[in-house]
This record gives sequence, structure tokens and C-alpha cells, in this order.
Amino acid sequence: VQLQASGGGLVQPGDSLRLSCALSGFAFEDLAAGWFRQAPGKGREGIACISSHTPPYYADSVKGRFTVSTDNTKSTVYLQINSLKPEDTAVYYCATRPPVSGFVSRSVNDYDVWGQGTLVTVSS
Repeated sequence: VQLQASGGGLVQPGDSLRLSCALSGFAFEDLAAGWFRQAPGKGREGIACISSHTPPYYADSVKGRFTVSTDNTKSTVYLQINSLKPEDTAVYYCATRPPVSGFVSRSVNDYDVWGQGTLVTVSS
């Protein structure tokens, strides 16, 4: 299993970005994946996590601004980020875990395959 995250960059407050996470090597139709971020000097936190047949999880800090989605034809998980704030500056990671029916996890420790991260910097 491999994950490749992309789409980060330097943006201004209020801008939007779409991060992509391309997955290969496993059955995409039975998916448990998450987007995490790690701000400078802070720990890694789950911000948007999905699992098949289960409503997604969003951290309070991103609800209403971030949307996680999938494209099965491209085996890709997306994170649409709107209304970016300086406090959104972080390295963003995607990760997968073995799916558990009816359960979506936001815990870093539950995910066992990680992409390399993509940096998002929000600054005017």
C-alpha cells in the first residue's frame, strides 16, 4: 500500500486549496482513510476521517470549511479546504487503516500507512 499526498502550497487567508491523496495497492472500495495535520511545534491531529458506510469525522476547528471526498475511479481521497486561516498552516498527511464497519477513527495511533505529507502555509 502506498499513499501520495499533494496539493499544498503558499496561500493567503480566505483562499481555498484541494489536497489529493492517491492510494495504490489495496481495495479502494472498502476504505478507511484520514487527513491529519501537524502544525509547527504541535502534535499530529486528525481533522477529517472517513470510513465506508459511516458518516465522516471532522475536527471542530475545520467543520464547515473542510470537506473530505473520494473518487473511486482514481483511487484518490481529497480534502477540500475553504476559507483558509493562518492557523491552518501545517504539514498535511493522509493515512489509511484497516476498515472497521460502522467506525471512523480520528486517532493517529489507529492508522498504519502514511503518506509523506504536503505543506500548507497560510500567510498574507
